Amino acid sequence: MDARTGSNFCNIMHYEAAPLKIVRAEKQYMTDNCGIRYLDCVSNSAHVGHCHPHVVTAGKNQMATLVSSQGFISEPLTKYTKQLISNFPDSLSVCYLVNSGSEANDLALRLARAYTKRKDVIVFDDAYHGNLGNLIDISPKMFKQMAQGKKEFVHVIPYPDLYRGNHREDDPRAVEKYILDAEVIIQEAVKNNRSIACFISESIFVNCGVIVPPKNYYKLLYNLIRDIGGVCIADEVQTALGRTGEYFLAFEHYDVVPDIVTLGKPLGNGHPMAAVITTREIADALGEYYSTFGGNPVACVIGLAVLDIIQNEKLIISATSVGKTLLENLQVLKEKHSAVGDVRGLGLCLGIDIVEDKSCRKPATELAQKIMYRRRQQRNQAVREAKVQQTTFPPSLYTIF
Repeated sequence: MDARTGSNFCNIMHYEAAPLKIVRAEKQYMTDNCGIRYLDCVSNSAHVGHCHPHVVTAGKNQMATLVSSQGFISEPLTKYTKQLISNFPDSLSVCYLVNSGSEANDLALRLARAYTKRKDVIVFDDAYHGNLGNLIDISPKMFKQMAQGKKEFVHVIPYPDLYRGNHREDDPRAVEKYILDAEVIIQEAVKNNRSIACFISESIFVNCGVIVPPKNYYKLLYNLIRDIGGVCIADEVQTALGRTGEYFLAFEHYDVVPDIVTLGKPLGNGHPMAAVITTREIADALGEYYSTFGGNPVACVIGLAVLDIIQNEKLIISATSVGKTLLENLQVLKEKHSAVGDVRGLGLCLGIDIVEDKSCRKPATELAQKIMYRRRQQRNQAVREAKVQQTTFPPSLYTIF
């Protein structure tokens, strides 16, 4: 943060050419310093809605009672971890509470490496898993822009993009070919005496433009990883807590069970908290671990409030139905407009691919920017751009009007 200008060079600014100054928010709306209210299609951290009264009250009351209890028994900690883990398969029974998605993914790497006694990592091209040094090393989206480049312990495989990838939706063998592509890279690593510790990926590739993997893809890929002794990490930092509809966790759409799962953004509804969930066997390999602020009483009661709201307000059902309606209407736009090349997503995790021409599928970056600013000016909608996609990632309390 530059103290003189108030600008933060570390963060990506929405509407960089004319930034919004947001002064307050409630539910699915944000208000700027001019009093203009915007429909929020951006803030996936405000999972149950901005400033939800149940969350605010829980945090406020706990802050006036007990803020830190590191090293002591805490009822909010015990209650929260128990309730959070109840949403996971039985094998995933150990919970670590931390402060951010980056910290969660860093701990997941430590767990995988401690358990396998190996270092190498398999990731998808264009993936991003956080801003710590270890995570920059395994995030192609970041290290491709840096002088360091790809390190020898990182092995990059293509993600299964059926719209713009090498194998597309009109190829009945597309999934098989993507698996073969991955297998070639993995076997080459093994041939070069590289030992794979883990494979880490988002369940839905949000950072690659909201790419939804084919149904049986993960089963096949997880088998490849486990056959060579690696473990599978699901990065659910952006997609958990019912975001994708139908299920609490996005990986459940694929009928697989990862070995380690990381959670982040939505857990605290804007309050900094994250979690790592894993098996007892993997946890035992790590040894001692502690965090000064992870799992503090304030974070835990806020986390409990978020879980209560998801259940009581039936937000997973809502994300399913509202997401379905949004996707259907976006499909209508796709049929009407030549610039809309593709619409895709699950629940309230959606993307619109803006192209110059539907046949060549060439990204229309400038047009995507214009649409983003036009939506802000004419519709009072705050959206974000990822590459050439307009992404819709709103609070989960969106309704159908």
